[in-house]
Amino acid sequence: MLNKFLFKHIDNSSLIVFRIIFGLLCFLESVGAIYTGWIKRTLIDPEFTFSFIGLEFLQPLPGNWMYAYYAIMGLFGLCIMLGYKYRFSAIMFTLMWAATYFMQKASYNNHYYLLILLSAFMVFLPANRYYSIDAKNNPNIKQLSMPNWCRLVFIFQMLIVYTYGSLAKFYPGWLDTSFIEIIMKGKQHYFLVGDLLQQKWMHYFLAYGGILFDGLIIPLLLYKPTRKWAFFASIFFHLFNSFVFQVGIFPYLSLSFALFFFEPETIHRIFLRKKPFYSLNEVLIPSYRNALITLGAIYFIIQIALPIRHHFIKDDVLWTEEGHRLSWRMMLRAKQGFAVYKVVNKQTQKPTNINLHDYLTNKQIHLVSSKPDAIWQFSQRLKDSYAKKGEDVSVYVDCKVKINGGPLKRLIDPDVDIASVKWDIFKHSDWILPSNETEKSHQNPLKSSQ
Repeated sequence: MLNKFLFKHIDNSSLIVFRIIFGLLCFLESVGAIYTGWIKRTLIDPEFTFSFIGLEFLQPLPGNWMYAYYAIMGLFGLCIMLGYKYRFSAIMFTLMWAATYFMQKASYNNHYYLLILLSAFMVFLPANRYYSIDAKNNPNIKQLSMPNWCRLVFIFQMLIVYTYGSLAKFYPGWLDTSFIEIIMKGKQHYFLVGDLLQQKWMHYFLAYGGILFDGLIIPLLLYKPTRKWAFFASIFFHLFNSFVFQVGIFPYLSLSFALFFFEPETIHRIFLRKKPFYSLNEVLIPSYRNALITLGAIYFIIQIALPIRHHFIKDDVLWTEEGHRLSWRMMLRAKQGFAVYKVVNKQTQKPTNINLHDYLTNKQIHLVSSKPDAIWQFSQRLKDSYAKKGEDVSVYVDCKVKINGGPLKRLIDPDVDIASVKWDIFKHSDWILPSNETEKSHQNPLKSSQ
């Protein structure tokens, strides 16, 4: 039964068409980052970037070389689309995209993470076996079919993404629409729909419609009687997101996953009529069967486990951010904060106020004023910068944040020298104050110097 489920061969039109769309979107995402100024704002202007902790060696190329980096990455996207040197191009795009993702957190986005996973999938899939330059140059690789697992990996991955996206919305700030109201206030100037987006009934429609869409779209696409209507709903949902939130290629990438839900005959008839249709439905057991099942099981267990790790870490992930990344928790809350950083010379006890604008861009200042991991990283950098001048210093942070327009509450214990504590990715950091703690008076170098 498992062999038939995974290794039955079906027509490969859906994968071929997806490769073309995927490669084109990878190209557009790469060149779009150049022309919109995203590279300059995120990777060139900052003095340094906040890489993922443990990956500090990943830093932008000096000068304007990141433009060339993205241009080359876009070229690999085109090669994927055309099926030219496909495997090499897919590997290089995956590595280059992952490097840029992990080297900065100021523009953290679940969609960027998803693109890493999808491009890694493409490395192992036989997506260049038809309608590609590779197949034209080497007819021996040409195939009309693919094993069923080639479409199932996309379905399972998107089931995980959407399901966790739906479950994450079950918290008061989403259910009472306070978060939706906040983000829609910034859309008042939109042509025609600006006023509509301010209506309370619209906020409830978007909040509960988002839960239902994320939770049901994959099952409805899998069920043939509802597949067509689910696809129409998906078109509306993703085009709405594209128009209102300007999230780049990802609404269109999400729509392209429908290729793997419709019958192979349908995809073949619409997109590749001149291609012979494969209808044998043979079950061909490959030599890599055991390795594929083992590695696939490990991968999906990790994908299922990562988004629930915050349940095993103390306090609310919306407050602490511990377990937030790589968990499909996107656009869930509006978090604002301000922070006072002060370094204290351990020998003279002389305090020095830190002007964040001397070190950071505006977007990075927001990051170090609300995200505990960025606060810890910046504290380490401050300590290192003073150490280069021959000073041994402590770094204290007085940070207050509010979530979804709620009251300001102190996030970081101002009595703790943040530069002296270690970061543990799987444990709660006690210097992050409890989310339910009432305001207390603290005596520390920050207070005594004011």
